[in-house]
Amino acid sequence: MLEVIFPWRKGRPFFRKDFWLDAFYMFFNFFLFSLILYNSLSNVFVEAFNDFLGLFGITNLVAIEVNSWPVWGQFLLLFVVADFIQWNVHRMLHRVPWLWEFHKVHHSVEQMGFAAHLRYHWMETIVYKSVQYIPLAMIGFGLADFFVLHIFTIAIGHLNHANVKISYGPLKYIFNNPVMHTWHHAKHLPKGSHGVNYGISLSLWDYLFGTAYIPNDGENEPLGFDKVEEFPHTFWTQITYPWLRKKNKKA
Repeated sequence: MLEVIFPWRKGRPFFRKDFWLDAFYMFFNFFLFSLILYNSLSNVFVEAFNDFLGLFGITNLVAIEVNSWPVWGQFLLLFVVADFIQWNVHRMLHRVPWLWEFHKVHHSVEQMGFAAHLRYHWMETIVYKSVQYIPLAMIGFGLADFFVLHIFTIAIGHLNHANVKISYGPLKYIFNNPVMHTWHHAKHLPKGSHGVNYGISLSLWDYLFGTAYIPNDGENEPLGFDKVEEFPHTFWTQITYPWLRKKNKKA
């Protein structure tokens, strides 16, 4: 509704380019994969992982006990630590060549809109959640906590990809926003850069580690990557692209 009432880029139809493709990605990634398949498998693998640790006499990964903290304090710690881990994983997706081939699906977006947030390869869910699990489990967080965080960050992610102009004033140095995230998707990046503005919910890490880049508001900045027009345009061809590309290179 914000995109309809207060559109940043004027004159764009609500059903922008690839809207229906992104809508299907939302259904697949958020409902079918993340909420149903991945969460079900997570319970199985967590139990298997705990059984594996039990072979070495390790019965509890928890190194910091947070259950006695107030609920808001627990969630704040979970939010900040998880976001820092995700920021580092996001950098890896850009810097490690084989991970970038999966992440290209998300960067094939050429027009920003809220639904573009969930256009990503399902392998990213596995990478993000697997890397997060052990450090967060050691602080005492479980799958139920991860689920609440997931819903919260999904809402923030929708806003950051939306066709609305919000930068939060001085708080832009703490929170990611649509203007900042537009430059993450920009086709033309600083020379020699693997990417900029890696923040998921917080921009703080980019300012602290020197990866923040906002030369202007980026309203008409072309999005994508080099030769994005040659990238597959359907759901099936996009999610099979990383493997088919590797197979074709070997051939």
